[in-house]
Parts: sequence; structure tokens; C-alpha cells
Amino acid sequence: LQPVFIQSATAKWYDRRDFVFVEFCVEDSKDVHVQFDKSKFEFRCVSGKDKYNNEIELFGEIDPKQSKHSRTDRSVQCCLRKAEAGKSWPRLTKEKAKFKWLSVDFNNWKDWEDDSDEDMSSFDNFSEMMNNMGGDDLPDLDGAEYGAEEV
Repeated sequence: LQPVFIQSATAKWYDRRDFVFVEFCVEDSKDVHVQFDKSKFEFRCVSGKDKYNNEIELFGEIDPKQSKHSRTDRSVQCCLRKAEAGKSWPRLTKEKAKFKWLSVDFNNWKDWEDDSDEDMSSFDNFSEMMNNMGGDDLPDLDGAEYGAEEV
């Protein structure tokens, strides 16, 4: 019998307003087990002869009943429902440490907490500007064209 090594699965994560997403990059996973608790969660699975186990103490609290996971042939995606929606998580883990198996998913990362207010105020300013441009304030372009032809 060969010894079985249990290792941490490679994972990527990103933050959104109401959720934190964690993707465990394990191909052809079997016996997937995900356990959500208020301040931590555990991921376990088997892939070929490899066994994976990740226990993560979370930066913030989640709602375990509203958190879910889904498996594909390439990975296991976990969707953690934040207990406090709208609160940014600067990192996934409670501990401010660098984990070799964990990285930020920059393809999906978005600084959402800065966007919403700025985007809306820019949109409001643009809408107001467009509304103010209506009616008699606009130059009479048709008249200018006819005037140019008559000369």
C-alpha cells in the first residue's frame, strides 16, 4: 500500500457585495464534501489518488444556510453568502497570512464598493446635463444651414 497524502487544493477567490466566491481547482473531483459554518468552512474531495482538505477560518461571517457549492469536471465553486452584505472583504482568511494554495481571482475581481456611488453620481450628472440641453437652449441648426445656402 502506498501512503495517501492529504494536501490543500489550489483555490482562487473574489469578493462581491453580497457574496464571496471561492473556486477549488481540482479536476475530476469525487466524494466532494463542503461544510459551511458561520466563521469558517471546510472543503474535502478526492481526485484520482490524491486527497484534498482545506479548512478556512474566514475574514468575516457568512450565512451557512444561504451558502452553496457546485461541482464541474474542472473545479468546485463555492458561493459564500455574507452575513453582512455590502461589507468588503480585503482577504478571504481571518489570518493575515500568505497561503501558497490561495490566490485572488483577478479575472473576476471588481472594486465594487467604490463603483456604485461614483457611477450613480456620474450617471445622475450626465442625465441632468442631457435634460438641461433640451428645448430653446439649442441653436437652430436648420436655420443656420439655410442661411448659409442663401448667401
